[in-house]
Amino acid sequence: MPIPVPPHLDLPSKTGGRKVRLRRAFRSRKALRGLTQWVVDRAIPMAVLLAALWFFAARYDGGGEVYRVFTLLDEPEGHPLLWIASAIGWVAVPAIIGGAAGHVITQRIDRVKKQPSNRLFRRRSLKQRLTPPGVIDDLRPYRYGTTSQQAFVDAFVRVAHRNDWARAQDHWEVYLRDTMSTQQYADLDRHECLRQARNVALIALRVSALSGDGHCIVCDRRR
Repeated sequence: MPIPVPPHLDLPSKTGGRKVRLRRAFRSRKALRGLTQWVVDRAIPMAVLLAALWFFAARYDGGGEVYRVFTLLDEPEGHPLLWIASAIGWVAVPAIIGGAAGHVITQRIDRVKKQPSNRLFRRRSLKQRLTPPGVIDDLRPYRYGTTSQQAFVDAFVRVAHRNDWARAQDHWEVYLRDTMSTQQYADLDRHECLRQARNVALIALRVSALSGDGHCIVCDRRR
């Protein structure tokens, strides 16, 4: 039997917790484009694993020997970690560097005659180029925000999620994360991508919540 829609919107908790804040920041990475997003998604985790491999292999045979094996100056001998370091240096590193360089070159060539109309005549300062994207909004301040924000959380939290603020926040982030990954946002910069995705989400999720007995698009897809 479906849970009835509460007549009133509950107050949100005072704190979202460090875990939720980190989750919001990590999911916001989808506003990044191309190589930048790949660095956050893939390169940083691979660098952490490589550093761990280097650390443990160096404890066995010294950092200098690991370097020589990794750069293929010496053959690996003895410990299995040296063989793994040699394999990574032989296969993974050239493939990653070549792939990244190829991606950058391809993107530059494609942009010569494919300038998106929404980027015409704009001037971007160095600060705008280096500023990281914003973070997906925390829904709790919406409870005390503008009239449109209050109307949104009333529909999305109270109606669609039966006053479950934690679940509503999670699905709000998932919707924005996956929306920013679609093709229609591919040509937008990191700030415009998040802004437009948020504006679309505010409309789409509210309309979905107010249709029928109240629905959440993410809830429906996950059933």
